[in-house]
Amino acid sequence: MNNMKRKLYLLLIASLTGAIPTTELQAQDIHFSQFYETTILRNPALCGVFNGDYKASVNYRSQWRSISTPYTTAQLSLETRIPVNNESNDFFSAGLLAMYDKAGSINMKTMSIYPAINFSKSLGDAYNSFITAGFTAGYIQRSFDPSKMTTNSQYQQGMYNPSLPTGEEGATPKLNYWDIGGGINFSSGGGENNAFTYFVGVAGYHLIKPKASFYNSDLVRLETRWNVSAGLNYRINDNWGIIAQASYTMQGKSTEIIGGGLISWKNPPQNDEDSPLYVFYLGAFYRNADAVIPVVKLDYKRYSFGISYDINVSNLSTASNFRGGMELSLVKTGLFKDPRWQKSRTVCPHFFW
Repeated sequence: MNNMKRKLYLLLIASLTGAIPTTELQAQDIHFSQFYETTILRNPALCGVFNGDYKASVNYRSQWRSISTPYTTAQLSLETRIPVNNESNDFFSAGLLAMYDKAGSINMKTMSIYPAINFSKSLGDAYNSFITAGFTAGYIQRSFDPSKMTTNSQYQQGMYNPSLPTGEEGATPKLNYWDIGGGINFSSGGGENNAFTYFVGVAGYHLIKPKASFYNSDLVRLETRWNVSAGLNYRINDNWGIIAQASYTMQGKSTEIIGGGLISWKNPPQNDEDSPLYVFYLGAFYRNADAVIPVVKLDYKRYSFGISYDINVSNLSTASNFRGGMELSLVKTGLFKDPRWQKSRTVCPHFFW
């Protein structure tokens, strides 16, 4: 279990048992190993940065089957770009992120939805440089199953007796709250024939520090999550390329660093107007002090399929036998027939073939 998710699990235990200290507690967010496929979750200013007019993606993750009740996380996101007018290279982007997470034996569930919007301002240079500002506002619901909960009050002389009362009073099995986030991003290119493109951005979520207590306590709040992310796409030649991505996250006293890259190979298209029939990617990422994550990815036409596996190298590696969790991703991009999208499609910085 990575540090951020472990802190969340301990917080939920404390909240459910009433063991809430007088100091503020910090809950932590869910995330994915294929973080580069979850743009709105990283930075709302990354919404719309892709090759195409629209994008739909699904991620599914399951972990800790080897040592506990599996943690299951899924996300669905939709994104599109909207050109401002025919005289400007500026464009708007809009997106929607929906997430679901279930953890532990008491079926701790989190469901959230985050619409996002941003505006990309062209700097008008030869490298298709843009500065983007994005905003998101989310609605989150968390719940658990009280019938599956056990407490110290149900143990007598070391024996568990489910007929005994839990001793918990005042807790509600469901809570809801609103959230606000925003970010900025700079993207550009360079090299001969713009052989590489890159981006760097910073974002903040939970800017209003919403209350996240099943006991309606003001002491249990989501700390603001800050994220710094960067990426580089370098085209070595007509066949080979390199993609590198990194992300640094800080939330309360918890931090997470993940980074790595993919080597890609494609069959060259017949002409410049065509997309390659398929692109094959192979690489790995490393989450600091937690996991090594090998990744295989395949693009076929405008579909992209990815699979990764967390090889646990944390303090739990002995219990988990280095087994962490598998993650799957499916991405579909496409083009609108409306000619108004043609200009935005041409000037937008592309980070993937």
